[in-house]
Parts: sequence; C-alpha cells; structure tokens
Amino acid sequence: MPDRPDRPTGGGPRRRSVTTPAQRTRRAEPTRFAAFQLLRAVADGAYANLEMPRIIRQRALGPRDAAFATELAFGTVRWQGLYDAVIAVAADRPVERIDPEILDVLRLGVHQLLGMRVPAHAAADQTVGLARTVVGQGASGLVNAVLRRTSERSLEEWTEAVTPAGGGVPALAVRHSHPEWVVTAIRAALLGHARATADTVDAELSALLAADNVPPQVHLVARPGLVGVDELAADADAEPSPASAVGVRLRSGDPGRIAAVRDGRAAVQDEGSQHVALALAAVEVGPEVPARWLDMCAGPGGKAGVLAALALEAGADLTAVEVTPHRAALVRSTLTRLTARAEAAGRSVEVRTADGREIGDDEPGRYGRVLVDAPCTGLGALRRRPEARWRRQPADLATLGPLQRALLASALDAVAPGGVVAYSTCSPHVAETRFVVSDVLKKRDDVEVVDARPYLRDAAGEQLPELGDGPYVQLWPHVHGTDAMFLALLRKRPS
Repeated sequence: MPDRPDRPTGGGPRRRSVTTPAQRTRRAEPTRFAAFQLLRAVADGAYANLEMPRIIRQRALGPRDAAFATELAFGTVRWQGLYDAVIAVAADRPVERIDPEILDVLRLGVHQLLGMRVPAHAAADQTVGLARTVVGQGASGLVNAVLRRTSERSLEEWTEAVTPAGGGVPALAVRHSHPEWVVTAIRAALLGHARATADTVDAELSALLAADNVPPQVHLVARPGLVGVDELAADADAEPSPASAVGVRLRSGDPGRIAAVRDGRAAVQDEGSQHVALALAAVEVGPEVPARWLDMCAGPGGKAGVLAALALEAGADLTAVEVTPHRAALVRSTLTRLTARAEAAGRSVEVRTADGREIGDDEPGRYGRVLVDAPCTGLGALRRRPEARWRRQPADLATLGPLQRALLASALDAVAPGGVVAYSTCSPHVAETRFVVSDVLKKRDDVEVVDARPYLRDAAGEQLPELGDGPYVQLWPHVHGTDAMFLALLRKRPS
C-alpha cells in the first residue's frame, strides 16, 4: 500500500454524514455508543472509572445494557495495546495513520470479536453502524474490511502473530497489553521486593500483568463506628472480607444503591487502601504524642474517611489536607457524617485546602500520626484504572519524584517525637517507593523505620501472607487480590 495519509474510502477526502451530531447520536446503538463516548472522553483526559457512571446516567442505560457497555469500554481500554497491533496488520498500515475516532471504533469492534462473546456478524454489523453514526458513511468500508480480516483468526492466533519473537519484556508487553516501560518497571519492583528471583521473575511478572487485565471485585469499607461489617454485608449482595477487618466484598449490583454508601457510612475502597489506614492507626506511638492525626494528601477522601473514623474511636482529632480546592470539597463531602459525629463527641474532623509541603514548616511536631498517600503514577491500580497504563509516561517520574520527597520530608517535620508517618503509593515502581524513602532518610538522623508487616492483618487478626522480608510492605494484585499498594512506616525518635 502506498505511503499516504489514511483515507477510509478510495482516493478522495473522507466524507462525513450530513446529519447533525444530535441526529447521529439518536440513531446510534446505545451500548456501543456509550462505550465509544467513554473512549473519546479518556482520550481527552477523563478517568474511565469516574466518567462511565456519568455516561450511563446520561444515556439512561438499564443494568444489563450498562454492564455490557462497561465491559466493552473497559475491556477495550485494557487491551488497547494488543488490539492496536492486530489492527495495524488487518488494516495494513500503522495505527498512527488512522483517524483517532475511526481507530476507537475499530478497537471496540476488535474487542467484541476477540474479547467478548459477541457473534461475529453482530459485532461487525453494529460496529459498522457505529462508524456511520459517529464518523460518517465513508468510514464504513475500512471498518468492515478490518473487522472481516480480524474475524479470520482467534485471539490466540492473533496474539501469536503479533507478539515479537525472542520473548522477554517486548513479548510480555504485547501479550498482556502493557507499555514496555511499565513492564520493565514492574519487573524491577518484583525483584526488589523478593517476589521473584532472576530465574522466576518472568513467570511472576506474567501472572501480575495478567491480573491487571482482570476486572477486580468491588471492595467496600465499613467505616468504624458508623456501620458494622455484618450490617453492611447484609444490606448488599456482599460478604465480609476475610482479608480486612473493615472490608466487604460485593458479589453483584451497583454500590451506589446501597444505603450505607449513599449516606457516607461506607464507601467503595480497595482493600489495599484499607490496610494502609488500619496499619497507621495500629502502630505503636510514644506516650506523649498529640492526639491529632493528619492526612496530608487527602483527596478525594477515601483513606481520610477510614482514618477519621479510627481517630474518633481512639479519642483523637483528624486534619485532612488537600491542595486542590475541588478535591478538598470532595473530602468535606465524604467526611460530613464523621464531622458531625466528632462535634457531638467534643472532637474535631477538619478539612483544609493547603499544600502539604508547607505543613512541616508551619506546624512542626503537631501531629501524632501522619499519612502521606502521595500522588503517583497509579501503576498499582491498572485493574481499576486501565487508561493509566497508556496515559502515564516515564517522564512523569521526574515531576512526581521531587513532590513525593518533599511531602514525606514535610510529614516527618510535622510529626511529633515518638509519632509515626505512613508513606504509601498506589504504585510498585521503585522510583516512587523505596527510593523515595531511602533518599529522604539519608538526610535525617531522627527517624527509624518500623517493620510494617505485623500491622497488616486479616479479619481474623492474622498477619497477611507473603509480605516479603520487610520492613516495607508491597501488596500485589496477583497475590493479595488488592491494588499494588506500597507502605512504609517511619517513627520519629523521641527527643
């Protein structure tokens, strides 16, 4: 094929439908159009897990249609890397030369053919119809041709055909639909935390990457003092979590329909995040530390909700700090019920819009327990936020690293002698985890590392399994069923 810009039709310019966007939208098959909307929103910077519920409400999709649209959209985003390799072969051109809207339509069609139980004729017909609706009549020929060629092979056959020879990181990246730099980073993290040896790391890595592509079970947290685990499980199609003392695992249904979630007594929260908050509340502190806790990067408020509940049970106050005003507003909304409960008990749950990097200077030694849930690449939550693997770049580490170090240094200044700082990230990348902690500790002689492993316990009170050699903890999706959360506990030595 000659080297020229992509044209869905022969040699002339692409023709778009003469109907208006509103008319085209009304004619679109609702579930596939909703999935297409999600892909375009993600391309514009939206977060899939936040945008999809809005689209479902906007399109007034019932439960069955909403489930189909969600599976189609999220599956397409997860497997985008593999599907782009398939499309490049089937279209006989690099995907960079395909119009972005047409490319998203093709990705949706390929996922229906290779990743869902949609009959080939239905996948092709509906995808061609979607192309006519959202792009125009001229796109239908290319879409039909690509899907016809795609349907000639199974997923396994296509995977073998497009996987680079030689194995290693390039092959794993295509097979499991992750960017190569992400695969390399996760491999280093596995080796660094003794999850694998040089001889077994590729098998371990393959299991982890495969887990990233499995939609996770919805975890709920029962905020202590507001609702019990058994009560929350009984009000939903759910069961108490065996891995978290405050966790509930939803079997099915929309968590937004659960009364305790709607009124703030419970929330959707991965069990890894639950363990971070529980560990900080459980670790021993000195007898004279202030009964004030700090969540330094609180937005949007998930961990703050658990910490506030635990602080009140311990007779302590909580200050939640968030630098972004709209995220601070989300924290206030999340903590509304706990703020009222604190006032009734003569305690305080306060939300402030402020920069956590300044708190150590402004309020030195004021807090007994401090959480730094630092901004990070989010590579540990790719099951829940599949778009992050395509959105993040290695250059992001150059920006995030200094911020993470500054926040941790500020937290260590803000904590009182004998108090504890928890540093956590939803990323296993060593540049965001162990390297950050070690760099900050090199400049201090007043801090000791606490072995975090004994403070991560299941619902029966037993230590979680396979936590490595310590003193830091790295959770893994394929081992613990959680996001890949990192946790370090640091105690300031008494004066």
